[in-house]
Formats: sequence, C-alpha cells, structure tokens
Amino acid sequence: MSTIRVLNNVPVHLPEGLSEKQLLSFRPFQQWTTTLDKSLTQQSAPGHPFHKDPYSLRSITVQSFDLWGHERIGFIKVLASVSNSAGEALPASAFLRGPSVAMLVMLIPDDAAPDSDERYVVLTVQPRVPAGSLSFVELPAGMVDDAGSFRGAAAKEIEEELGITIHEDELVSLNDLAAEAAGHREEDDNDGEGLPTAMFPSAGGCDEHITIFSCERRIPRSQLSEWNGRLTGLRSEGEKITLKLVPMKNLWMEGARDAKCLGALALWEALRREKKLEHTRQEQES
Repeated sequence: MSTIRVLNNVPVHLPEGLSEKQLLSFRPFQQWTTTLDKSLTQQSAPGHPFHKDPYSLRSITVQSFDLWGHERIGFIKVLASVSNSAGEALPASAFLRGPSVAMLVMLIPDDAAPDSDERYVVLTVQPRVPAGSLSFVELPAGMVDDAGSFRGAAAKEIEEELGITIHEDELVSLNDLAAEAAGHREEDDNDGEGLPTAMFPSAGGCDEHITIFSCERRIPRSQLSEWNGRLTGLRSEGEKITLKLVPMKNLWMEGARDAKCLGALALWEALRREKKLEHTRQEQES
C-alpha cells in the first residue's frame, strides 16, 4: 500500500495496483473530495451546528477499485476518517461512481386533443443484477462520461436505449427548474456546500447524483403499440433492454421500485402544478 496527499495534506492510502495518476484522474474522486472539503469549511460559521467542535478529514483509504479496460477507473470504494477533537467520528464509507442522468420521455398521440392529459411514459425493463433482478422496471438512465455534458449524456442514452433521436435543446432539466423555483442556484445551495442541483438516491453510502431531464414528443398513435415491447440497448455492452410504455397516470405504480422514476414524477407534477413548465414548452415550440 502506498500513500499520497491531497487537499490540505490529507493522506490517501492506495491499494496495490492503483496508481496516484489513476486516482487523481478519476473525476468522481476529485469532485467528492472538493465538495467534502468545501462543506467542512462551512463549520467556521458561528451558526453551524458543529461550529464549537468542528470535524476534520483525517485520512482516506481506498479499499477497492474496478477498472474499465486496463487503466481507467470505473468505481472505487473509500473509507474516510472524519472526526472532531473529542474523538467523535462520522460514518464515512463511500462508493464513488460519479453523476448520472435519467430521462422522463413522454409520448403524446398525435390525435390527442391539445388540452388532453393523455401521455405515455417510456420505461425500460432490463437485468439489474445488484438488485437481484433480471427484469427491473425503471426510467432510462446512464452515467455521465468524463466530458461532463449532462444533456449530451441524456440525449445519447435516449437514442441508445430507446432508439429515439432527441436534440439536447429539447431536454428540460427538472432539477434546475425546481432550483429556480426555490430561488437558489447550485453554487449557493445547502449553505454554501456547493452540492449539485440533482437527486441523491443513496446519500448515506454513495456519491451518485442524478439529474432528471424531461421531454415530450407527439407521435402517431400506431407507434405506441409498435414501441411497446421493443428490444433495444447496446448488446456489445451487455445491455438487453425491453421498452415498456405506461400511461402517465399509472407511472407511480409501474415505477414504484425505481427512485429515479418516483423523483421524476414528483418533480414533473409539482412543476406542472406551479406552472413552471409552460414557458419552457413555449420556448421549445417557438
């Protein structure tokens, strides 16, 4: 095991086979340490609950890692030591995999009335071995690559998983609209911690945060039955995906096991109720 130092001279212990270059080029590790360090500095504010005895990051141990190919890190598991002067420690075991995107794709039959609520949401059914399932129902989703384009990643996943070509400017970030409605921006969110405007499905153990995009498209009604049950996905990457179209009114039942789905539905319904989606739709149509 070797040791390097990051941030304010914090030691990071690396397992055999993982180099300093590999770790420091892994963007999720950089983002996690930067955000954590920024959060720890917020304790200096008199109103912070930990102000009297602030916590410090003492060390980080990389316990395990997975490589994509021969060099690039896919995921890492770390154990951080975060404690205060009294010796009180915070739970700090984390699985780092980076950001992802999810897509709420709504199809409207072209013969539906303009004021109709008839919408169909595209779900995917695919094996999810970590969940112990070979037919997990969920919203289309994918990881954000090193290029960091969230809209680009969403558009790419829609095309690969659904076989639908959607331009980036057709996608609406529901998280951004919710942040705007709340009157704050990403950089001043959470009392200066700088957390992204995204959904964290498992903040107690994983850094993954999901930006949820939505889009609507009118299609011939006949295509609804053609797309339902279609086999898609990149077979070269082990994807075996079946499309499932469900009425919007049934989405809360059909996607009840998928946090992305429930989060997207809650955001979409709230933004629609508050009329925050209307101007966005008008901009797209103009």
